[in-house]
Amino acid sequence: MHKLACIILALCAPACVSAPSVDPAELPAGEWRLDPGHASVTWHIRHLGLSWYTARFDRAAASLTFDPANPEAARLTAIVEAASVSTGDPAFDETLRGRGWLDAERHPEIIFVSERIEVTSETRGRIHGTLTLKGVSAPAILETEFYGGLFNPLEGSQAIGFGADLEIDRTQFDVGRLPGGFIGDEVRIRIEAEFLQN
Repeated sequence: MHKLACIILALCAPACVSAPSVDPAELPAGEWRLDPGHASVTWHIRHLGLSWYTARFDRAAASLTFDPANPEAARLTAIVEAASVSTGDPAFDETLRGRGWLDAERHPEIIFVSERIEVTSETRGRIHGTLTLKGVSAPAILETEFYGGLFNPLEGSQAIGFGADLEIDRTQFDVGRLPGGFIGDEVRIRIEAEFLQN
């Protein structure tokens, strides 16, 4: 019976879910947690100058303190499991987990901690913080778009969504040991994230 009710709710939900709102008056402030089923972390790097090679991380967690009426006061901590790197090639995944690349055994977490928020428009901003990768910490900036929020009937919770872009120099973190020209130094990271209210 419970399973049937969930199916009925899933089928009916699209008809009763309104579009996300970015109006602070319509959105609650509070503590939020990443919804891992509706989040992705993909990365892109130049390969031989011919293409942007694309892969992802499969496991991430994040906590967010966010008040839509006062976005400058937001606080974010995000953690990606280095060993969850996924290219579609299991043998290459193992290579990337090794010491010459992510060194996932000795440095299992890739961590971003925000320090300040710079609001640039009604729905966009820059999250300035520190990225720790392979034991090296350096300043980093998430170029972020706020998609808005609504009540998610499938989760029974308020939900908000963001997209973000981050660019890093892999050599700053001693990631990847190949002769010049094989891969680029710039790594572009794309994040899509939904958060549920605690």
